[in-house]
Amino acid sequence: MTDQLSLARLLAHHRSNKPDALALSDHNESVTWEELDRRTNRAARALIARGVQLDDMVTIALPNGLDFIESCFACWKAGATPQPVSSRLPRPEIEEIIALAGSKIVIANDDIEIEPETVSYVELRDSQDDDSALPELVTSCWKAPTSGGSTGRPKLILATAPAWCEFETAAGWRITADDVAIMPGPLYHNAPFVTAIAAVTAGAHMVIMPRFDAEAVLANVARHKASWIYLVPTMMGRIWRLEDEIKAQYDVSSLKTVWHLAAPCPAWLKEAWINWLGGDVIWELYAATEGMAGTVITGTEWLAHRGSVGRVFAGEIKILDDDGKEAPPGTIGEVYMRPDPERGETYRYVGAEVESRDGWQTLGDMGHFDEDGFLYLADRRSDMILVGGSNVYPAEIEGVLEEHSEVKSCAVIGLPNDDLGATIHAIIEPGKALAEQDLKEFVATRLVAYKRPRSYEFVDHALRDTAGKVRRSKLREERLKKES
Repeated sequence: MTDQLSLARLLAHHRSNKPDALALSDHNESVTWEELDRRTNRAARALIARGVQLDDMVTIALPNGLDFIESCFACWKAGATPQPVSSRLPRPEIEEIIALAGSKIVIANDDIEIEPETVSYVELRDSQDDDSALPELVTSCWKAPTSGGSTGRPKLILATAPAWCEFETAAGWRITADDVAIMPGPLYHNAPFVTAIAAVTAGAHMVIMPRFDAEAVLANVARHKASWIYLVPTMMGRIWRLEDEIKAQYDVSSLKTVWHLAAPCPAWLKEAWINWLGGDVIWELYAATEGMAGTVITGTEWLAHRGSVGRVFAGEIKILDDDGKEAPPGTIGEVYMRPDPERGETYRYVGAEVESRDGWQTLGDMGHFDEDGFLYLADRRSDMILVGGSNVYPAEIEGVLEEHSEVKSCAVIGLPNDDLGATIHAIIEPGKALAEQDLKEFVATRLVAYKRPRSYEFVDHALRDTAGKVRRSKLREERLKKES
């Protein structure tokens, strides 16, 4: 371990190499590596003064900004594990998560009042004057994100890896010290969290957006000459639907890497981005917060394997049929994962039990491999709709609906039907000029009859959250309650 660098020492390392270079920027301010190191030293001392000890968890309920990242590094310097949650969660849900974590302190803005002690990051940092280096402490768990999963009950997903810097991981994300990275995703979600820390690990200048705004993303890329960005397909769709004259105002030629993950990307949208920025710029990752295994694909590879999420790059993945046998290429089954045997377990749950089959675990995703080893996803088993004996995958229908220029977001669910078993119901967030009949005609030219929605519902709010996620089971339950 002596040749490793801890997250507690990372900022001092970058500070020694480039003290006056920009490390982080948000909508309010920018800080250099020296400023970032000194500020987080003070905040770490404040955590220790408040009783935080090695391997404790500290819940961070902050919106996107410098305070969020600084809080994480203050935790690592104090020997604690940052445990991020959405600052907009209802109080009972936050308190349930805090209870699972056993957090002694919650770092949150002044408008949140919860137990135990709640303190703002600025108050924490400014309560100490000593900004010198602290004794090195390395927590045994470097992150503890939350997940509601299919049950809707929160659980913690504790990484088994201690808080050492993973420079190979940062390189795998194609981030270097010369990059300027844009982060419009919510940092409390695992993928934005992991990639943001990878950017800091690499020594890149990271620009944190307070929230996603389609035009503001392009403006930030142009302003900072950004070379790297994290997106989800919902963000990609909203950027792409900007008027051509708006997109043309911003020079995005500096982008070398655009990652998208967290949700399926409709084929038409992915192809549009590949044509716009180039196949070698667009990258996709499929993995889980648990980190057992994952696949990666470039835009160029995707054009040759349209619809794939790539080849396995870490861990092991196999497809099992309903009988538990490994499915041959081209046959859809359930996706199972496990980490490389020499690596060992990558996580443990708090608040849930791990379900596995001979060491293999599933997220409930359905999919298949092709003959070349490229993985294709169908949908979650729990979201699959059985219509007259035929399997229908909502993601396929949603991809078609979102291809319509006046569909801002959508979700497809199955509703009970005495004749067919289930019928397809489409929930739509429409644009200004969307008529149901026009949408039906649009879908009819792209989907076989049994896959077409039988009913449509128009709503006035986005159907995916800021991480691009949609919980179809919850949408279905809400509509069944209304009918009962």
